[in-house]
Amino acid sequence: MSRLTHLANTPPVPVPVRELSVVSADGSRLHVELHGPEGAPAVVLAHGWTCNTRFWDAQVRDLAVDHRVVVYDQRGHGRTPEAGPDGYSTRALADDLEAVLKATLAPGQKAVLGGHSMGGMTLMAAAGRDAVREHGAAVLLCSTGSSRLTAESLVLPLRAGAFRTRMTAAVLGARAPLGPVNAVSRAILKYATMGRGSAPDRVDACARIVHACPRGARVAWGHVLAELDLEARLRELRLPTAVIAGTEDRLTPPVHARAVEAALPNSLGLTELAGMGHMTPVEAPEVVTAKLRELVALYVTVDGAGSTAAAVREEEIA
Repeated sequence: MSRLTHLANTPPVPVPVRELSVVSADGSRLHVELHGPEGAPAVVLAHGWTCNTRFWDAQVRDLAVDHRVVVYDQRGHGRTPEAGPDGYSTRALADDLEAVLKATLAPGQKAVLGGHSMGGMTLMAAAGRDAVREHGAAVLLCSTGSSRLTAESLVLPLRAGAFRTRMTAAVLGARAPLGPVNAVSRAILKYATMGRGSAPDRVDACARIVHACPRGARVAWGHVLAELDLEARLRELRLPTAVIAGTEDRLTPPVHARAVEAALPNSLGLTELAGMGHMTPVEAPEVVTAKLRELVALYVTVDGAGSTAAAVREEEIA
């Protein structure tokens, strides 16, 4: 296929119905986009480290036909400005999600909350927050973990142990620029974050998103991830929660997904995608989108209130 033919067949980037600048607890401003019809069942999506709202393009294209889809740039990513030196923490992730939920959903309105990688960690960090209790109907966690990210990472082909853990932490916090997107950088990104069979156009899309992340934010969040421990917060995530992971994920290998699923108070099960890497919403968009639709159908009514199924589950685990 020629490049011109490929471009002609590529769906257009979703155009938001509305854009907001939402102020978080510490005064940081967050870029937020709302897609789809007002009043439709709501889905709120949080992207991962070094990504931005474009990471969810496939989900937005599909869901926004009959859902209200909210996406936002985590601080320092996309169109959200970088934070000050003390502005990067799991508390900041939770503060930002809470601000987005309050700004985009009506009082009492329920939504399915989805997070990929650091976005999933965002949902864990915010599990006990009032806004999540008020607005969360169900959760989808994609390619994520709650702790021991550097100890379990398989990105570096070294024997497990203290040396690999230290080296992985150094990679997460490395200040070296990523450089331009080219054949070499695409190959490196594919090895580190995607499955061996990932389509070239999806590798290219991920590379362009990741390489656009400002170095300061990448490094600051890398330090946060290296020290991550959200196991206690994860146990507060009482909403019905489904987990998706790729079997070839080197950044957050399936051992994380299995541990997360086992610790959830209200697990809906783990789906392991054979041959997929870390970027599951891009590598397997149909699966991720279908799971979001399924959760909406089960746990969100047309008027946005929680469904009967959700109320029954909450009563069962109370």
